[in-house]
Amino acid sequence: LTIIIHPNYNSDTNDNDICLLQLSSPVAFTNYISPVCLAASSSIFYSSVNSWVTGWADIGSGVSLPSPQNLMEVEVPVVGNRQCNCDYGVGNITDNMICAGLRTGGKDSCQGDSGGPTVSKHNGRWIQAGIVSFGEGCAEPNFPGVYTRVSQYQTWINSRISSNQLGFMTFTSTGTNSDLNVTCPNSSEGRPAHSFIFVFFHLLSFAFCLC
Repeated sequence: LTIIIHPNYNSDTNDNDICLLQLSSPVAFTNYISPVCLAASSSIFYSSVNSWVTGWADIGSGVSLPSPQNLMEVEVPVVGNRQCNCDYGVGNITDNMICAGLRTGGKDSCQGDSGGPTVSKHNGRWIQAGIVSFGEGCAEPNFPGVYTRVSQYQTWINSRISSNQLGFMTFTSTGTNSDLNVTCPNSSEGRPAHSFIFVFFHLLSFAFCLC
């Protein structure tokens, strides 16, 4: 197993919170195991785009997943970066991040989900938009989960893989982006973001998706 951490990963800000894992042996794809397409650098995710997060982690703050510990999933809408910066404090959410969650709370990734995927469906294909990174507790109102924005790393990922290139696919949002109209009420102030877990590890072996 080889771990390739992004050279600009910042543990203080959680920026560039991504790494690649090269497995010691190939993955055998089946009807139940297959690679996911990754969001290409040209992808655009407007506010309210539906996304799904999966994992085996806590189902609430301090509440472990009960037996038989089946894989869980939750649907949460994308929250635009302007709104997310208002929530976490201006400057805490960078272009390398994407947020998702309900304004009312109640649905979110949680402790132990770090490194897991958030995906959206486009033209019949699942595209990975983000990697679980950090948040304020779990499913708190007005604090969406924060994810590494996969589309920002197409060049870096391709530069680290010499064969079996990963499949990148452009996600295109329709309609208008309501986040463009967001203005923080107290832009000079902000609540700092707190990581709910120690984060950095990404997802895939050097597999590819036919997109």
